[in-house]
Amino acid sequence: MEVDLELYREDILVSEDPPIRISYIEVTPEAPIGTLVFVHGYGGYALQWQYQLKAFSDDYRVIAIDVRGHGRSDAPQSRYDMAELQSDLDVVLAKLEVKFPIILCGHSFGGAIVTEFAHRRPQDVARLILVATTGEYSLFKGAEMLLRLPLTILRPIRRMVRRQLAAEAHALKNLYFNTMRVWNGWSKFRDLQMPVLVIRGERDQVYPTAAFEEVAQTIPDAEDVNIGVSSHLVPLERADAVNRAIERFISDPEAEKSWRIQRGRQSIAATRPWIRHYEKGVPSTLGLPNRALHRLLHSAVRRAGHRPAISFYGRTMTYRQLDAEVNRLANALRSLGVDKGKRVMLLLPNTPQFVIAYYAVLKAGGVVVSTSPVNDREEIQRQVLDSGAEILVTLTLFSKTAREVKARADLRALIFANIKDYMGLLGRTAFSFGRERREGHLLTDGLQPGEYSWTALIQSHPATRPQVEVSADSLAVIQYTGGTMDKPKGVMLSHRALLANALQTRHWITELREGYEVVLGVLPFSHSYGMTAAMNVPIALGAKIVILPNFITQDVLKAIQKSRPTLFPGVPTMYMAINQFSGVRRYGIQSVKACISGAAPLPVEVAEAFEKLTRGRLVEGYGLTEASPVTHSNPLHGLRKVGSIGVPLPNTEAKIVDLATAETLPAGQIGELAVRGPQVMDGYWGQPEATAQSFTADGWLLTGDIARMDDDGYFQIISRKKEMILAGKYQVYPRDVEEVLYEHPAIKEAAVVGLARAGNGDQRIKAYIVPREGTRLTKDEIIALCKRRLKEYAVPWEIEFRDELPKSFVGKVLRRLLVEVDSEMTEEANSGG
Repeated sequence: MEVDLELYREDILVSEDPPIRISYIEVTPEAPIGTLVFVHGYGGYALQWQYQLKAFSDDYRVIAIDVRGHGRSDAPQSRYDMAELQSDLDVVLAKLEVKFPIILCGHSFGGAIVTEFAHRRPQDVARLILVATTGEYSLFKGAEMLLRLPLTILRPIRRMVRRQLAAEAHALKNLYFNTMRVWNGWSKFRDLQMPVLVIRGERDQVYPTAAFEEVAQTIPDAEDVNIGVSSHLVPLERADAVNRAIERFISDPEAEKSWRIQRGRQSIAATRPWIRHYEKGVPSTLGLPNRALHRLLHSAVRRAGHRPAISFYGRTMTYRQLDAEVNRLANALRSLGVDKGKRVMLLLPNTPQFVIAYYAVLKAGGVVVSTSPVNDREEIQRQVLDSGAEILVTLTLFSKTAREVKARADLRALIFANIKDYMGLLGRTAFSFGRERREGHLLTDGLQPGEYSWTALIQSHPATRPQVEVSADSLAVIQYTGGTMDKPKGVMLSHRALLANALQTRHWITELREGYEVVLGVLPFSHSYGMTAAMNVPIALGAKIVILPNFITQDVLKAIQKSRPTLFPGVPTMYMAINQFSGVRRYGIQSVKACISGAAPLPVEVAEAFEKLTRGRLVEGYGLTEASPVTHSNPLHGLRKVGSIGVPLPNTEAKIVDLATAETLPAGQIGELAVRGPQVMDGYWGQPEATAQSFTADGWLLTGDIARMDDDGYFQIISRKKEMILAGKYQVYPRDVEEVLYEHPAIKEAAVVGLARAGNGDQRIKAYIVPREGTRLTKDEIIALCKRRLKEYAVPWEIEFRDELPKSFVGKVLRRLLVEVDSEMTEEANSGG
């Protein structure tokens, strides 16, 4: 599995007096079949095992520690004798609640450390792996003479070779003279009782080859593997050969019988039939880091600091520059009282300010409350009051709405940014002399009490990272649902859930290259799908986000032509608009290689037309705000099933349950889709009853979507539970009717709803149609098409033509509004109005 291992780094307090922390990297898949513990050698560090950690983390819980004084572990003024090293290892394994027996692997002097452990606790070591290990560790005279120098001289020398020796000078000195130089392992080797693998190279530049050969000869029945030429850092220099040797050794059939727990990928696949349809490179299970979401940005800075992070109207910011802006705003928010759990609302379109504010709130320990700029003032005010947000970050363009909300709610502060703040010089100048005043971007009456300038806050606070400890289980975002059928509810999404979904989605697209992808960021960041797919996933990749505030088809095509994005997460209406745009081919949109469509069903005709234009892959996925939001997707290059939402992502469970009893239904049966996974919400903000109704007793989230699963584990959404139409004794699903309507070339958009009949509980079917421009379309030909393709009970009773359909800001049809308007008209007609 390709992962940034620094995301998985933690530390453990192994001593309280004095306080000593040992740093370690741990990756744990869903159902590990065992635990592999790696210990580096003298002057080494945990990431010297990076290739082994990545190779075995799909199946095993893998742990690599930084020995005290090394890497990122503390370097106390202690003896660094074997007793201390063993105590550190004991405490780390105990606090991590490691299940014994384990596989223990040591490199160079790390081999001595793990040999001591295996000698002391043979019952806790299933297998021992010694890499470039010998029985004695005296260095050559020149190196020993250097270590005898006073620390005042040794420290600057150590700094010159810090890449080769990742330990403090006093740690190197004490470890060598108090432990390495006096350790003799030959007698301990002879006493080892568990199976042992000795991996050695040739032409070692530190110790003679004969010393390694003697180790294998001394240990009873040891397996000896010579991987060929290697200077000494065998796990790094000959990673593939080392991994093959380890894999053969730990998968030995006799070991399988005696200790290996019968679980892992095979047992997961037994209950998740869809895993066999994953593309090559998609892990069946992901080891997810126990980190806060904003660690994604920290990781991107470390890996791709000088690469472009965001591009906005002629200006590009690198990841290092983006992180500095985030830190400045986070420190400003701290000065305004934002602390752990304090809510900050973002009323922003897609802009650099959204990305900066989002991660700044998280770094400050706060909670992001995301709302859409297309919401009316009453809905924004309701969300402020409901969430308890104390600060609102917005654009000067929305100052009137923001001030009205502040006057009616309990907001302490408003922070105003100008949309031009992060534009390029030419764009900024043109904007200042043209659109700024005309469109209302100026605060003509200046800042009022409790109002702050974004620019002033950024400029007056340092770019140092705030020292705020945020746990993975902390609340990160309150995201309001789309309100297509009900009033929006605040969904509580933890750092753990959002980080999990970003990584699940990132690993679904196997051909992505770290630091080189370009993502079109036009899907609103204020929507859960845009937040994850267009913002968090690119940052997890170290990708460049080309930000567009609004979806205007020609602007999007120009951005594609100029920036050559490779990923374009979107919704069906976006792809539909591009397909239908006159002269679309002259924009050369073939750079787009992968798109996952979400938020609404993707008509087959739309997907096929878009793929012909781009030569990329457009697949339908599925998600809901309550799951961060992505749970399903069709494979991009594997088996795609037309009309399905695909299969669950790694670490995601899904099933179909009975609508009345919530009992699990077999493949082929229609019921309610239920999901379970690390990306699922903590609940609805301030609504414990609604939360309880949404979960089963064993933690399955009831999605409210009617669906079915086939024998391959592919899921098909039939309808929203609340959208299902009761036509007499029959159940009719809007999507079935809409798919038929979309077959007509003159139909641009269609939506089907059920309207209550007076006097009984059933409904009549009504279709709302938006014709294509310049076409002639009659109700009779639509009815005739439906009669040919549908059962009689599913044929619409009524057709209404419209210029447009009411939609949410991500293009999802608001059926609730169609039903409400129709009901009001019916009531007026019945009352004689």
